[in-house]
Amino acid sequence: MPESPLTPTYEPAPVEAKWSAFWEQHGFFQPDPSRAATPYCIVIPPPNITGSLHLGHALNNTLQDILIRWRRMCGDAALWVPGTDHAGIATQNVVERQLMAEKKSREQLGRQAFIERVWSWHNQSGRSIITQLKRLGASCDWSREAFTMDEPRAAAVREAFVRLFNDGLIYRGQRLINWCPRCQTALSDIEVEHNEVPGKMYHLAYPLADDPKTVLTVATTRPETLLGDTAVAVHPDDPRFNRFIGRKVLLPLTTRLIPVVGDAILVDREFGTGAVKITPAHDFNDEKAGQRHGAPKIAILDRQARITSEIENVGSEVMGKIMLLDVQEARAGVVELLKRGNHLVKVEEHTHTIGTCYRCHTVVEPYDSPQWFVRVNDPKNSLAQPAIDAVRDGRIQFIPEGWKNNYFGWMEQIQDWCISRQIWWGHQIPAWYCRTCNKGKLASVEYNRNTPQKPLTSQSRELDISPDQMEIEWWISADAKPIVAKEKPERCDTCGGTALIQDPDVLDTWFSSALWPFSTLGWPAELQPNPEERKKAEEMLKRFYPTSTLVTSFDIIFFWVARMIMMGLKFMGDVPFRNVYIHALVRDAEGQKMSKSKGNVIDPLVMMDKYGTDALRFTLAAMASPGRDIRLSEERIAGYRNFANKLWNAARFTLMNLDGPRDGRPVAERSLSDRWIISRLQRCIGETTEALQTYRFDEAANRLYHFTWNEYCDWYIEFSKPALLEKDSAAAALTRATLAESFETLLRQLHPFMPFITEELWQAIPHAGESVMAAPYPNPQPALIDEVAERDIAIIQELIVGFREMRKVHGIAPSQKLPGAILLSDQTIKQTLARNEKILTSAARLSALTYPAERPLRTFSGSIMLPGGMPVELFIIPPDETMELSRDRVKETKVKRLSELTTQLERDEKTLANAQFLAKAPPQEVEKIKNRRREFQVEKESVLKELARLNGPAEGA
Repeated sequence: MPESPLTPTYEPAPVEAKWSAFWEQHGFFQPDPSRAATPYCIVIPPPNITGSLHLGHALNNTLQDILIRWRRMCGDAALWVPGTDHAGIATQNVVERQLMAEKKSREQLGRQAFIERVWSWHNQSGRSIITQLKRLGASCDWSREAFTMDEPRAAAVREAFVRLFNDGLIYRGQRLINWCPRCQTALSDIEVEHNEVPGKMYHLAYPLADDPKTVLTVATTRPETLLGDTAVAVHPDDPRFNRFIGRKVLLPLTTRLIPVVGDAILVDREFGTGAVKITPAHDFNDEKAGQRHGAPKIAILDRQARITSEIENVGSEVMGKIMLLDVQEARAGVVELLKRGNHLVKVEEHTHTIGTCYRCHTVVEPYDSPQWFVRVNDPKNSLAQPAIDAVRDGRIQFIPEGWKNNYFGWMEQIQDWCISRQIWWGHQIPAWYCRTCNKGKLASVEYNRNTPQKPLTSQSRELDISPDQMEIEWWISADAKPIVAKEKPERCDTCGGTALIQDPDVLDTWFSSALWPFSTLGWPAELQPNPEERKKAEEMLKRFYPTSTLVTSFDIIFFWVARMIMMGLKFMGDVPFRNVYIHALVRDAEGQKMSKSKGNVIDPLVMMDKYGTDALRFTLAAMASPGRDIRLSEERIAGYRNFANKLWNAARFTLMNLDGPRDGRPVAERSLSDRWIISRLQRCIGETTEALQTYRFDEAANRLYHFTWNEYCDWYIEFSKPALLEKDSAAAALTRATLAESFETLLRQLHPFMPFITEELWQAIPHAGESVMAAPYPNPQPALIDEVAERDIAIIQELIVGFREMRKVHGIAPSQKLPGAILLSDQTIKQTLARNEKILTSAARLSALTYPAERPLRTFSGSIMLPGGMPVELFIIPPDETMELSRDRVKETKVKRLSELTTQLERDEKTLANAQFLAKAPPQEVEKIKNRRREFQVEKESVLKELARLNGPAEGA
């Protein structure tokens, strides 16, 4: 067992390193398979291997760790499964940027060498975030660390793909998809970020084919896609245009004639001119309209979002001006040509919405290409509906509950999921094509890796280029027949041919992540390498699936959460988790999103270096209020560093005062202050436990903070000093026991929030067990709640605060003890004060205390309000008659307090007179305000009497 001496000041770094190693070496993060305990499981939202720990990670993983450490201490078999995500597009971009710095490209390396390069990067530096998570204190079972591209997860991906394909839920088809010209890949709908931007609305004249002097004016924000128009739509009930339905217009800048169709779905009569162009190959709504009216698709953009050179019925002058230009340049060229041909009617300023890639923020283009899709709304075998039902019937709970409405809104409009990506890093789709059977449906382009921009011709192929210098790119048409299998077939089942080509696309990163809750537990068990591993996987799945809680942010409810629910229900027949806790975003102190460009980023690694990991964790937990973004500042973290120091100093005080006998007799036989702290501790345990059960991390942290700082450190330690001074007394023995027991219990309560400092202190004080994280979490014991002790201590606290305030007002030094007096008539309170006079006089710095029947003369005086509304007068007796009485200072204080009371009472009166507030506010909130008003009214009367007395003749004059 490592020694844990307490230094005069707390130094987090060595403490954190020591206990991180200790916990992992002793296997405390792994659930004991032999123990029959209630399973509690969390799977980590796998961070990208490209990432470094940011505040979002810090918050997310701190909250998960609090839950896991708490449930582990509660006796559950707590399993937190760690891992990372291969992050297809993001990781490929990182490695491609490295190659660019070396003046290389991935095409020059070739696919296999490039993938090896990415694996090398992953093995060397791509796992740095795991080290950073360990530094945060994440108590994951690191022996089960998974990676979405490791072989067990790859086997699960292949299994899922094949099963879904065989069930008709995966298909390949030619459709419009979101295409990122920068990343050169398809994106799913939810990978596109939509933003409003200023733009222009162009009004274009389309002349009627049989009456060129009559034009149909079309409004569009994208004049450059005009070359792909195959129809013009008007509303069938619009008297301005419905007479044109069935006729044809001449498409400007071309020789094509296109029909005018009536479409009540596509056309909004109030928008634009009431006539819209239909470009089925470059707009999702237009694609559906084209299908309704049999309008063909004409693609005018290539993969780089440039005007292609293969558009028919367009003159050489037009093509010469815009061919191979990108969208923005082509738009300017087309507008100029339209203006020259008198087809441009007018241009208006117009705000519209554009979609951008969620990774690189390039404007995405609708692009017609063959892709793989998951069918989510199959009428006979729906993936979406069971996932909706699981939330609606309560098998899955969203916390806060309001997020389920967002979930329903998206799931009820869900479209088929495009799962293919045209990149190299990722799970290559397990589909092969026979070159013999698919003759004419497979096309290949060969490149010299040294100059990949130029395809090899038959002439250049005759040059001395070895096969390893060539890269083959396959293009597979939508109607090619795939052979879907978990492993490459030896031959084609149809013709027996062996020339099989694997589909070059890879799967969307979120496909493998959708399997995460069960693939990390060993699914599919039957694919494990041996009977022993298969049995282990079956046991893990049986014990820990469904998992218990998912902690995530709202921005991936649709990317990840919904897809896990669909896949869990499909493959496991049950939901993947019971509760989904959605936490807020971390913003700066002004509520702005953190960004490097704004210079307002707070780096959690820097904060941990500066203030300690426990301070950062406690800050995030204390501010994690449901439904409210966290406004974080470095000052807040510094404040909780002070809290750690306060805890450290409390431990030093405890250790310095534990020498001597400790009497552990029943709580009822202990002193008032001992019974009080035990009672308050039990209330804290109950409130903290309830807060954790309801995912109110903020309430749990703030309750612990208040108890530790205010009740334990500021009050109980002060109350314990008189008894501890009498080292050999029975009172000292009882107080030592209470001090040690209550502090040890407090450390167990704080441990899930502040694991490092609590382990260090727990090891230093009397305890039982190897580690605080393996010790039982305190259970509330209602029998130890002592209402009488709490009431009596509350009275003593008010008196102490009153005396301290008088000393402060009159400038009496803390070292100067003076006699005090209390004027009150309640004999029961007098008896309580007499029995506990030592703690009152010690804390109030009084040399003696009396209870006169009348107001003493020549004193400093003040008045307070005891709990329950009883006014009491306090007096400090000066050492001699020459001490100047600070009447003016007292009057100033009383006037200030009178102003505060008046303001608050006016505010409360206004609130209680508000009928709308009274109708909506919870009854307990209304009662709280009424009670405060009564107490403040009594105090105001007391302050007015005191001021009247101060304004009268001087006392003793």
